[in-house]
This record gives sequence, C-alpha cells and structure tokens, in this order.
Amino acid sequence: MNDIAREPSLDDLVGSWLTLPDVAERLGTEVGRVRGLVASGHLIGVKRGQRTTFQVPADFLVESDGAVEVLETLRGTLTLLGDAGFADDEALRWLFSDQESLGTTPVAAMRAGRRAEVRRIAQALA
Repeated sequence: MNDIAREPSLDDLVGSWLTLPDVAERLGTEVGRVRGLVASGHLIGVKRGQRTTFQVPADFLVESDGAVEVLETLRGTLTLLGDAGFADDEALRWLFSDQESLGTTPVAAMRAGRRAEVRRIAQALA
C-alpha cells in the first residue's frame, strides 16, 4: 500500500459547482452579466466536467435579505490571492482547504463574516 497522502481534488474540496447559466438564474440576471463578474474578478471558476464547462463554486453565492448575491467579501480576497501569484485553480484550492489558524476553510470563514481574518492570512501569502 502506498503511504503517500493524496492531495484532495478540487471537486472533493469544493463539492457543489454551478455553470454560468445556473449562476445567472440564481442571481436573477443575464449570463452576460455573470461573465462580467468573472471578467472583473468578482467570481472565479475552472473548466470542469465531461463537457469542460466553466463553473464556479456554489458557496460563492449567498442569500441576503431574501435575495441571492455574490459573496461580498470575495472580490477583495481574490485580488489579494492574485497579487500573491495564485492562479484561479490555486486560489480555489486555498479558499476551500482547511486553514488551521481559522479552524475552517477561508470561504466558510468569509461566509460567517470573518473577512478580516481571512484577508490577514491571504496577505501573508504574498
């Protein structure tokens, strides 16, 4: 038996994914606007699945006052990770991997309102 620990796949870490049309439907907007959110760094994703469609993690969307929106604190954190040299797939892996200093994943911490802690750790990566 091989004792080397296998690094979890991005699918194992993220769990639930959405295509851009799925994101548009949940946000109540057009796919073109969702593409704009990706282009402007408000959302990131990867090509995946059998048809290699571009998909984003479902956890990037949150419900606020009865409406679904993009996690507000995501863009600034994505900017910090990009400045630290992270490619999108690397940023996703970091966001969805447990961080000992947070006691959870960065995305879960951001969803819980712990933006400052997450950004402090992300800044230290640069």
